[in-house]
Amino acid sequence: MSSTTFEKKKSAPNGVIRVVITAIAAVIEVAVVILLLLIGNYYLRYLTVVLTILAVILTLIIYSSPKPATIKMPWLIFILSFPAFGLIMYLFAGLSGSVMGARKRYKAVNEKLGEFRKKNDETLADLRQKDPSSAGIASYLQNRLGFSIYDNSDITYFGETTDCLDDMIAHLNEAKEFIFMEYFAIEDSDAFHRVLEVLERKVKEGVEVRVFYDDLGSIGFIGFSFAKKLTALGIECRVFNPFSIFANFLLNNRDHRKIMVIDGKVGYTGGFNMADEYFHLTEPYGHWFDGAVRIEGEAVRSLTLIFLENWTAHKLAKREEEEADWSKYLPEVTYEAKEKCYIQPYSDSPGDDDRTGENVYLNIANTSKEYLYISTPYLIITDEMVSALTLASKRGVDVRILTPGIPDKKKVYSITRSYYYMLCRDGVRIYEYTPGFNHAKLCVSDDVVATCGTINFDYRSLYHNFEDGCIFYYSEEVKKERDNLLELFGQSEEVTEKYAVKRAAILRAGQMLLRLIAPLL
Repeated sequence: MSSTTFEKKKSAPNGVIRVVITAIAAVIEVAVVILLLLIGNYYLRYLTVVLTILAVILTLIIYSSPKPATIKMPWLIFILSFPAFGLIMYLFAGLSGSVMGARKRYKAVNEKLGEFRKKNDETLADLRQKDPSSAGIASYLQNRLGFSIYDNSDITYFGETTDCLDDMIAHLNEAKEFIFMEYFAIEDSDAFHRVLEVLERKVKEGVEVRVFYDDLGSIGFIGFSFAKKLTALGIECRVFNPFSIFANFLLNNRDHRKIMVIDGKVGYTGGFNMADEYFHLTEPYGHWFDGAVRIEGEAVRSLTLIFLENWTAHKLAKREEEEADWSKYLPEVTYEAKEKCYIQPYSDSPGDDDRTGENVYLNIANTSKEYLYISTPYLIITDEMVSALTLASKRGVDVRILTPGIPDKKKVYSITRSYYYMLCRDGVRIYEYTPGFNHAKLCVSDDVVATCGTINFDYRSLYHNFEDGCIFYYSEEVKKERDNLLELFGQSEEVTEKYAVKRAAILRAGQMLLRLIAPLL
């Protein structure tokens, strides 16, 4: 239940007070449970035996699970060392969306949304003929997970958040039917006020507006009254997984997605939230770099479906009626693309059996031939990812990773740096973005394929959160993303040689400890 991917918050008294009260309540709840388990010296030996048996059973379950060893090992050590506390913490922080009630809700919603998903086999076959490697990733996303591939859509990459915000507002002004917004964090301040001004006007024109935000992601920015404020303006607003003083088995799973959909014809996703620091209105960590994409055409359908999944699952959780008519949000779009390319928006959910975000990154790394450029604010990865990146480097691929030069969380930054040695010693080049904080989640390879979205190279994004992204192939925007990263490498400090040498024993021991607890965060 860590806050390892929270962004910088300004003072929001209601939210801060709620966090403090909830944290105290959570500690009390855990303490009471442990006290009840251990009460009475007479029963202590029997309870110890029961707890030990339960701990062994749970470790066997975890050990036999399909999770990577780097995820399982810390929990095994923690539970066997502290059975009572370990068992309780695993229920709250280790289940990653596996609670049956949540799984059933999302399964039911996805089954109903399935009839609106398209299977574009001809488009996939066309890509396969052109590039079998890229078609492998596309086939996995479409045939196994239902994320269609489109060739009659356009994508535009933004390497500057202010440009993207201006573009969003321009397209919001053209909305006629509906506007959907889903963000991890919203700040009731200048940047969002520019958007809100348009939303208010569009509601008066009869446009349906929905806003969905994560409670924990926004808790330091906004208070209790924010959702009521939007509702009073005619905007339908929902809060994902509200932070409560009562124990919540899904508290560890947050909605980290960033999606805007306009009339089912224009959509946006990327790394930035609706808060001032993302648009250089405040600069707590120097110059903030982020990336985003605009999608036009039929491919927007996938972003709409991703939004409807979370929105409706939340609705079912509150025992309200299911959405009566989704078809009005999923129109048949007539669109003539400006270029011949392939676009595939996708999402990742902690409750399913696929690690979609990680699998996409692994596929790109494993099929790279010339270069592989990555941007991520946090680099906390599994052994499988380390192997894929270093193997690519050993094959002669130019592998470069851009991380922040100014950290937003020092402990997480230390964990990120602990991975440098095993990457740098095998030829992976690491750059730290010295002008400020790098928050972009980008991956581009061989002038062929690129991704942009919300998925960090860390355990929280890859295993715990609801995320989204877009992969695109054979577009000129792939080269635009490549050129943007090359420019940023030039502005950054390369630390490859510094971290390619063996570290001091004390430093190695400290980093090993940080690496051990990283999957628990």
